[in-house]
Amino acid sequence: MSRAAAITTTLLAAFLATAPPAPATPGISRAPSTSAVTADGFASVNALGQNGTTGGAGGPVVTASTTAQFLDYISRPDPLVVQVSGAITLPTGSSDGMHPVASDKTVVGLGSTARLTGGGLHIGLPVREDVTDPPADAVHNIIIRNLSFDGATDDLINIQMFSHHIWIDHNDFSDGDDGAVDIKRGSDFITVSWNRFHDHDKTLLLGHDDDNAAQDRGRLRVTYHHNYFDASDQRNPRVRFAEPVHVYNNYYRDNSYGVASTMDAGVVLEGNYFHSVNNPARVDFSGALGRLVARDNVLLECNHAIETRGSVIDPRTYYAYTPHRAAEVPTAVPAGAGAGKI
Repeated sequence: MSRAAAITTTLLAAFLATAPPAPATPGISRAPSTSAVTADGFASVNALGQNGTTGGAGGPVVTASTTAQFLDYISRPDPLVVQVSGAITLPTGSSDGMHPVASDKTVVGLGSTARLTGGGLHIGLPVREDVTDPPADAVHNIIIRNLSFDGATDDLINIQMFSHHIWIDHNDFSDGDDGAVDIKRGSDFITVSWNRFHDHDKTLLLGHDDDNAAQDRGRLRVTYHHNYFDASDQRNPRVRFAEPVHVYNNYYRDNSYGVASTMDAGVVLEGNYFHSVNNPARVDFSGALGRLVARDNVLLECNHAIETRGSVIDPRTYYAYTPHRAAEVPTAVPAGAGAGKI
């Protein structure tokens, strides 16, 4: 077997979880033992007619090294595993640089140099404010892993209009004009894990507007775990309406604020480590107060305490998980989060 074929085989074993992890291939770093090889958190929950998040598993495997190839592959209607080789520039054009990803896709970088620059990925149907229940054709079942995103003229990733079962894992996000990963308009059953966010302002928006309860209430169930908020300034995440939102084992370093829970959202904040964060977590921010339950978090050189309020549905109602102790997070998360670390 050629070296290129060996790399492809090893990556597919990890990404599609069709076999136990293979021995490390020269030139490819493997995930730390604490990283998942299948979707976990809310992306693993069977709901809305979808059994967990499998992406393009079962479909052909293709490799994109040009813009034209990449945009063609991610728009196809059938299951597909799209491997990204090297740096691909996403054009702005008439779409403001946002490019749609169709259902049943795995988009995964090869090695440590796969990069999408200049634009972002859009997951979801066009906005319709009159739609208040998940449509039958909602975009679903997408995995995005091992990519660096930068330089978008809008969001780096935007998820909207009842999209569900999305797993965003082991990526690097920086230098977007708006959000890094924005989730809104009734989207549901999503996990954002083991990513590094840096050199970015408005990082994670969950629920876009105080007046959007009709689409958002009872949805927007998202797990954020083992992410490295590396001086990403704010919205890590900023939450409206959603319950439960599970924020656990993340490492916050040098941020203006970590989590904001508003508009009666319910957040479980667990096992996180906050270092030099002005406001680690807030329920009194803007709009109506949110709810937040905190357990086993560590604050170091922070200016304010964590604000708690009310009760929140426990994430174990939906899925099992085993968190790190908060004291382990400053070592485990920087070592494992980001692109090139699976």
